[in-house]
Amino acid sequence: MPRQVYLGLGSNLGDRAGYLRRARENLAPEVNLLRASSVYETPPWGYSDQPAFLNQVVEVQTDLEPEALLAKLKGIESELGRVKNFRYGPRCIDLDILFYEHCVYQSERLIIPHPSLAERAFVLVPMNELAPNFIHPLLHKPISELLAGLGGYEVDLFQGETP
Repeated sequence: MPRQVYLGLGSNLGDRAGYLRRARENLAPEVNLLRASSVYETPPWGYSDQPAFLNQVVEVQTDLEPEALLAKLKGIESELGRVKNFRYGPRCIDLDILFYEHCVYQSERLIIPHPSLAERAFVLVPMNELAPNFIHPLLHKPISELLAGLGGYEVDLFQGETP
């Protein structure tokens, strides 16, 4: 039975919008894209001496279990040329599992829900566009409330060509 999953997509190198588009296209056939948020331009998080990011959240359905989905996403990152230099460093593409239904999951390689998403406007703003009433399974608050609790943040609707 297909599972509802929310993924975070980000890019801050090269053709940022093109990388987001190609990542979405490469999800098939194992992952069915249902909806995509608008694309937002955001300052880098964690390491500020790098270009701005484009970020997006997509709602998908898949029969893949969490670890298999993670492997699929890492494969897409690799196909698109991602090289991991250092944590929070620049990247052509970054794909994260934000929510896997309302499941709480933890392994050596993967934590769901994504552990830092409640602090990140670049995730909450596009997630709020798609699912403002989605309840965070650990914090027991809707996305809209988590976003309201952030206060000031820099997240701008991307003004370039929509991917």
